[in-house]
Amino acid sequence: MPKSVAIPGLDPNRWRILGVIAIAQLMVVLDSSIVNIAIPSATKDLGISIANRQWIITAYTLAFGSLLLLGGRIGDFVGRKKIFIIGLIGFAGASALGGIASTQHLLFAARALQGVFGALLAPAALSIVSVTFTEPKERAKAFGVYGAISGGGAAIGLILGGFLTEYFSWRWCLGVNVPIAIIAAILATLVVKESKSGGDHSYDMPGVITATAGLFSLVYGFNRAATNGWGNTSTLAFFVVALFLLLAFVRIELKVANPLLPMRVLLERNRGGSYLGSLIVGAGLFSMFLFLGLYLQTVLGYSPLKSGFAFLPFTAGIIIFAGIASNLLPKIGPKPLMIPGLLMGSIGLLLLTRITPDTSYVAHVLPALLIMSSGMALVFIPISTTSLHGVGNRDAGVASALINTSQQIGGSLGTALLNTVAATASASYATAHTDLGEKMNLYSATHGFTIAFTVSAALLAIGAVVLALFINIGKESVVETEDAVAMQ
Repeated sequence: MPKSVAIPGLDPNRWRILGVIAIAQLMVVLDSSIVNIAIPSATKDLGISIANRQWIITAYTLAFGSLLLLGGRIGDFVGRKKIFIIGLIGFAGASALGGIASTQHLLFAARALQGVFGALLAPAALSIVSVTFTEPKERAKAFGVYGAISGGGAAIGLILGGFLTEYFSWRWCLGVNVPIAIIAAILATLVVKESKSGGDHSYDMPGVITATAGLFSLVYGFNRAATNGWGNTSTLAFFVVALFLLLAFVRIELKVANPLLPMRVLLERNRGGSYLGSLIVGAGLFSMFLFLGLYLQTVLGYSPLKSGFAFLPFTAGIIIFAGIASNLLPKIGPKPLMIPGLLMGSIGLLLLTRITPDTSYVAHVLPALLIMSSGMALVFIPISTTSLHGVGNRDAGVASALINTSQQIGGSLGTALLNTVAATASASYATAHTDLGEKMNLYSATHGFTIAFTVSAALLAIGAVVLALFINIGKESVVETEDAVAMQ
């Protein structure tokens, strides 16, 4: 971390503040993936069905993603430091509850509660970075650190999850958050300065209710499709309710005085394209960790720790290429980085469609991870910059929250959808290949994973098209945006 230098107008503790934010953000990102490796153990321990196992992930990402906008607004209005600390303490408590869960429903509830407090914590963290680093070059470095953590933290979580599951218990994948959160909260009270926005501080609760209920209904519809089929009446009913509620949300946001999601933030083409692209990336990438982790453990027979280390090349690629991306961004702008990055991610996922129960990690998994990680690192940092293009101080929290919101909601929808796709493909394969005997389960499960990877690859390719159409700022505009925000 660079040494703090006493420059007039700049916070002398700004790099220490970034260190605190980095600890908190790493914890939040880790929690999106750390339980992936623990899923087989938790499923067996608590008797969780194949159709319901996705709720270990989705309960967290859905609560997190659907409440991030409200969390961003609360941080802007009440005080970013205060909400940051409350988020950390609440996250610690929810993690402890999940660690001692005796039933699957208590585990799902604890994961959802983690998401609630994460929704307070994450936007406050990014907003604190935005208002603390006002000098453009320093801000680029700060976002580089933040982006590297956001991109590489998921794979680090898989390694840590493997270690804890194998040598302690899957429960420690949740319990480990408690000391981390407490340490971060103590440090935050010492170094972080309070900041908040002015103006009317009313909340859009009808928007919160319709958005959250609509997203839950959509995800639950995907879950019902896995067990009852796409054409089932109850499945279709949840999709219809989701559509109604989400349309009602849009109507509310257009009419209320202080909307949860101000259209002025969403409708600027570069910001809007960034949020849509981030949603698609979340849908395509999050499920990769779930299915590849299951493949390594249940098909190849890897231990939890070995499975975690199998993702280490992904982490290394993210860290290396995030540094490259942060240096190239001011020189060439965001678009020449993001589009090739997404295409590389898509190619990496397509390579994973070649796996079978008989293929090896080195020949079929490792090349895919290296290509994916190098590509996605070129996306994470530029998309954080374009998502805040030209945003004012009053909307800093909601704009910061939107990039996380879109990614988490994309992850929730993608995990639910692709879990259904994989389960359906596996069942169809098993029906058509009854001659495989004892190998049936391995081959049908692997077939389901490859179909899910195919859909994920298509989603990342669509994301590249979206960003190509929406993003029109170059390197000059990136610098101008930083200067403009620094003057807020």
